[in-house]
Amino acid sequence: MSIGHTLLGLLESGPRHGYDLKRAFDEKFGHDRPLHYGQVYSTMSRLLKNGLVEVDGIESGSGPERKRYAITEAGITDVGAWLAQPEKPEPYLQSTLYTKVVLALLTGRSAEDLLDTQRAEHLRLMRILTDRKRKGDLADQLICDHALFHLEADLRWLELASARLDRLAAAVVAVPADGGGRART
Repeated sequence: MSIGHTLLGLLESGPRHGYDLKRAFDEKFGHDRPLHYGQVYSTMSRLLKNGLVEVDGIESGSGPERKRYAITEAGITDVGAWLAQPEKPEPYLQSTLYTKVVLALLTGRSAEDLLDTQRAEHLRLMRILTDRKRKGDLADQLICDHALFHLEADLRWLELASARLDRLAAAVVAVPADGGGRART
């Protein structure tokens, strides 16, 4: 997620202080990973330097000065271009899970146990997300659905890998290791 673009988008509704931006971000997007104040202020400093926001006012009080930021026309254009650009789909071709299955086979460990353990972990997380979805608002429901669909795809892969484990083991063990030696079975 682009924190800068997200903060710019939040500023389109009107000027805000860094504290207000953090609170709005956390309410809308940061349920599981809230922003740190330092991240907000360093991002705002970069956006200010790049001409995407401007200081709309400074308030003095008993504490440090509070800057109120406003989005500039360049900022509106930038966030609009970011929103119009499609995200690159992630093909997951460098899967840690796949690597663990292959390494289990290469080292004589039980890949089936690994897959069973992973399946149980996926199901545990799916139960948590389903409960959160049931109790949540529409935004929570949508983000939980996104995560659940990815977990369902992982479960389908786990089942497929389990069904093909003997063939994968034969293929993995047959591959020479270190320039001609055989991998351990």
